[in-house]
Amino acid sequence: QVHLVESGGGFVQAGDSLSLSCTVAGGSIRTWNMGYFRQAPGKEREFVIAITWNGGSISTSDSVKGRFTISKDNAKDTIYLQMNNLKPEDTAIYYCAAAPLRNTAQDRAEQYVSWGQGTQVTVSS
Repeated sequence: QVHLVESGGGFVQAGDSLSLSCTVAGGSIRTWNMGYFRQAPGKEREFVIAITWNGGSISTSDSVKGRFTISKDNAKDTIYLQMNNLKPEDTAIYYCAAAPLRNTAQDRAEQYVSWGQGTQVTVSS
C-alpha cells in the first residue's frame, strides 16, 4: 500500500474548470497505476479515469469523456485530474487511488489497494 495526499476541489459554477492533484507520499508514482473515483450523496462510488504507471494506457468513463483528462508528473510523484465544462452531476467527493502495475489502466474499485482522503467538488447550476 501507499499513502496518497489529495488537493484541489472546491465550489464552481457549471461550465467552469477545476483541477485536482494526488501525490504519492513516501514512494514513487512509477510503481503504481493511478485512478480517480467519485461518490455522490446517496450513490455508489463510480470510476472516473485512470492511467498506467508509464502513461501508456488511459481509461475514461463515458460520463466524463471529452471533458476530463488525467496526467502525471513522475518527478513530483503526482497525478492531475483536469476537469473542464463541469456539470452539476459532477458534484461528488473525488478519491484518487493506487493499483498494482498492469498494462491497462484499471476501472474497478476492487482493483485498487490504496485510497486518498477524498476532496469535495461541488458544481452549481
